[in-house]
Amino acid sequence: MRTKPGRRNEVVGILLNGTDGLRAAGCQAYVVGLSDSDEDVIWVSEVWDTKEHHHNSLQLAAAKAAIGRAMPMLTGEFTSQGMTVAGGVGL
Repeated sequence: MRTKPGRRNEVVGILLNGTDGLRAAGCQAYVVGLSDSDEDVIWVSEVWDTKEHHHNSLQLAAAKAAIGRAMPMLTGEFTSQGMTVAGGVGL
């Protein structure tokens, strides 16, 4: 996701502040990363038990509040890639 200039650290703080309930919501991995080449880009990688778990997590009051706080600092430019995990280390 792309933040408005100079807002990346604030958005990262919001993204990392709301992680307490993710495991209980069906999240197996949630990683927030900073682009090395663009100071306004954040990469978020997530692994969920199912698509439904992810969808349901977005309905939680804490998630809605966090999204509401972050949205004014974002440009609206998002990219998304879906995949099915075949295996590996870390899950």
